[in-house]
Amino acid sequence: MSLQGYLIIVGLALIVLLLLFNWWQDYRARRRMQAHMPIIEHDPLLADGSTASSATRVEPGIGQPHIFDSVSTDSIEQPHAEAVSYQEESDPTIEVVIEITFQGPIAGEDLLPMLAPMRTAGRKPVRIFAQDSEGHVSTQIRPGFNYVSVQLAVLLANRTGFLTAIEWSQIWNRAQSLADQLECTIDGPDQQSVLEAASKLDDLCAGLDRQVGLTLLLGSSRPVADVMSAARNMGFVPANGAMAWLGDHGMVCFTLSRADLESFDAGMATVDRLSLLLDVPCSPPDPRAFSRMVEVGLELAQRVGAELVDDQDRPLQPGSEAQIDERLQTLYSQLETAGLAASSPRARRVFS
Repeated sequence: MSLQGYLIIVGLALIVLLLLFNWWQDYRARRRMQAHMPIIEHDPLLADGSTASSATRVEPGIGQPHIFDSVSTDSIEQPHAEAVSYQEESDPTIEVVIEITFQGPIAGEDLLPMLAPMRTAGRKPVRIFAQDSEGHVSTQIRPGFNYVSVQLAVLLANRTGFLTAIEWSQIWNRAQSLADQLECTIDGPDQQSVLEAASKLDDLCAGLDRQVGLTLLLGSSRPVADVMSAARNMGFVPANGAMAWLGDHGMVCFTLSRADLESFDAGMATVDRLSLLLDVPCSPPDPRAFSRMVEVGLELAQRVGAELVDDQDRPLQPGSEAQIDERLQTLYSQLETAGLAASSPRARRVFS
């Protein structure tokens, strides 16, 4: 046999060995994933959404601090189960990204349980973006699709404060553990730059975080069901244990809640005072934002036999509505200039 024939045989043998080696590597990786997969009956990553913390940042404001998470229309209108939004992106203004790139495509059904612990970093939500083998990027990871990389977009600050070293270490260690498990690469910024960016964003938000409150004094305890019925008849809708007033645009303008911090859904209880709250960064800009809340509050007070006062239980001063509305217009402008336009998805993330 000629030398050329021997070379051809050796070349074919090397190709076969390479194919066998790649198959073996893929087999080992799949076995490792299956061995580490937790049993999860329902994975929230199957649905598009975000997680909000229940704690609130205490900031100086016009009115009392918000007593529950900011309410958005996302909590009222549920997205279509089959809708998939492609080419979504992280927001470098308010998020820091950890990128994990796989050695080869990984099936969505295998990847979902692996990413379940990555949804939060302490009290900061983490958005997960996955790129499939066709280059599409989405926050939804679906069985039957193969993925080549994921990005963990960690929120730098919200009303719980700025992202701390402990929170950053928590999500980084989880990402590193996943990268080690799958023998893939991980890339992200150094901790010091992350903490500096988080502190800077928190300082900015603290200066713009304002909420305006009113109180309805019922005089005596009234059944919660009666209050809810009156509010519903006026147009309030249930949202996260409270009641929300929607504008013509379908977005939440202000909310009604129990002053005792309990949910309206908490059994057949009674209540003797209610709170109306305008969460400025999370509500759509309106030249009569406060005046409108006063008008609705006065009508509700008349229906339930209550007195409408400010958040310090003092009578409302004549003309105060116009003064506060004027101050709010300045704040709306400041939010816009800071890149945190009121009611925008970015504002609702950092003011949650």
